[in-house]
Amino acid sequence: MADASAGRAGAAEEAGPSIRTLLLLAIPALLIGIASAVVLWLLDLVSGWLESAIWDGLPHAIGITSDNPWWILVVLTFTGFAVGLVVWLVPGHGGPDSATTGLSSPPPPIGTLPSIGIVVLISLAGGVSLGPENPIIAINGALAVAAFARFATKIPPLLIITLATSGTIGALFGTPVAAALVLTGTVAAVRNGGSLWDKLFLPVAAAAAGAETMHLLGGQTIAFHLPPYGTPNPIDFLTGLLVAAFSAGIGILAAFLFPYLHAGFHALRHPVLLTTAGGLLLGLLGIVGGPITLFKGLEQTGELLAHPGDYSAGMLAVFVIVKVVALLVAASSGFRGGRVFPAVFIGVAIGLLGHAVIPGIPLGLAVACGALGIVLVETRDGWIALFLGVALTGDLTLLSTLCVIVLPVWLLVTKAPHFEIEPKHGLARPPTALA
Repeated sequence: MADASAGRAGAAEEAGPSIRTLLLLAIPALLIGIASAVVLWLLDLVSGWLESAIWDGLPHAIGITSDNPWWILVVLTFTGFAVGLVVWLVPGHGGPDSATTGLSSPPPPIGTLPSIGIVVLISLAGGVSLGPENPIIAINGALAVAAFARFATKIPPLLIITLATSGTIGALFGTPVAAALVLTGTVAAVRNGGSLWDKLFLPVAAAAAGAETMHLLGGQTIAFHLPPYGTPNPIDFLTGLLVAAFSAGIGILAAFLFPYLHAGFHALRHPVLLTTAGGLLLGLLGIVGGPITLFKGLEQTGELLAHPGDYSAGMLAVFVIVKVVALLVAASSGFRGGRVFPAVFIGVAIGLLGHAVIPGIPLGLAVACGALGIVLVETRDGWIALFLGVALTGDLTLLSTLCVIVLPVWLLVTKAPHFEIEPKHGLARPPTALA
């Protein structure tokens, strides 16, 4: 009898949260998701206005075009100088170095948020090769924790951070699926019972609210339309693997060089010197690669995929090299921003390069495999790499082929260097479990 009672007690402990608890917590989850999307949308809106003024209005006013090499050099150098001034003088100093953070890093103190917002706006508008993902997740996480610490003290801060991260990822990628996949590995580590979907229920609710809010606000999407893949051929597994492995190899090389370049830039010590030097190099790279290699890369990815036949293999190789170096320079020289969107551009360019040089490989497969390889290195997450490979092409028929290709590519990546710098001053590491 005692054993039976103990068994029932253990089963009760592992039953997970009640339906009532999930429904009650779904309300703050939805609110956090909506708010996260609105903050991202505002960031995109303001940075878009600034970008238009810098790259369209000002060049037109002085009688030059925005692709003028000198204009590219001046804008990127001044962008670096401006970011350096903020990091040096503004309270909060731009928050933590983005080279040391990932998608699920802990949020910074609330007092750093204005400086983070300013440097991200400057970087996005100025054409720096970084995306908004790391900083906007940090901003939304800090805002959510501060708000609920005041009005809903019984909700655990770790859950609030998870919901803000989910809502922001849903808004960034336009679907709650991305957040569910990113967080699956995290919630799987929880040992306090309950089903996986009990733990994913609230993050998916927040992500869905964020994604739908972003759609309603007219935000950007990562989905593009390419010719349908159709039925897999045996040779596709080999050619797709070649493209994915090459893309992963480029990412591994970049990850290997990242800490050396980061240390080299930070030897300059002063933030203004650091980011100005980075901006100058980004300007020179922009002259070599052209405007398509500037900015976070989402709109530029659309340009590549809208007219893939317009780019020769040589041009695509230049785009890959320039964007990889630009990503390393931007991430190493004190700019604040994420690495996923630039990595997606690089992966798509590699995919188009593979399509140009490997006879017979379908365009959608090449693009998906190119994105899969380097995103797998950058995120160290097979789910998000598979998701982005399919989402970019809008073709679910690729999924089974990609699920086979990702396995050997993961063996290449799993022991490779991480595309993230270890913090030097005891910054907290991302949480590994949900409360």
